[in-house]
Amino acid sequence: MKISAKTEYACIAVLELAKNIDQPEPLRIRDIADSHGIPARFLVQILLQLKGAGIVTSTRGAAGGYRLAAKPKDLSLNKVMKVIDGDTTIESNLKENTSSSRVLNSVWKLISAKTIESLEAVDFDELVQRAKGQQENMYYI
Repeated sequence: MKISAKTEYACIAVLELAKNIDQPEPLRIRDIADSHGIPARFLVQILLQLKGAGIVTSTRGAAGGYRLAAKPKDLSLNKVMKVIDGDTTIESNLKENTSSSRVLNSVWKLISAKTIESLEAVDFDELVQRAKGQQENMYYI
């Protein structure tokens, strides 16, 4: 499974919104784009896709920007990835006409299920905590 740049940018954006959930002002696209080197026009498209899925909300105007529509603990990596890339399962092109192809397909299905289970287990609240831990640990290098 390869994670697309679009999915990575979406996860970064959601993580930044989760880190700023208690801020009174919405987070501006430019702030996210500039701090992570994401093309702003591309980020706009991603945030609109996330908005359409109900993951983020937007406020227009000079003081506008984006906020999470849900609590970070209610958003999993799998949910964000599915919005951007669709299905997060591993797909095989093997025809199940031999014992070898049936065995391989069953393993692909098992790996796919474990991958989805793992992506569902990681929520953005956990990622915020991990990010805070990394910032604290940066001073002890």
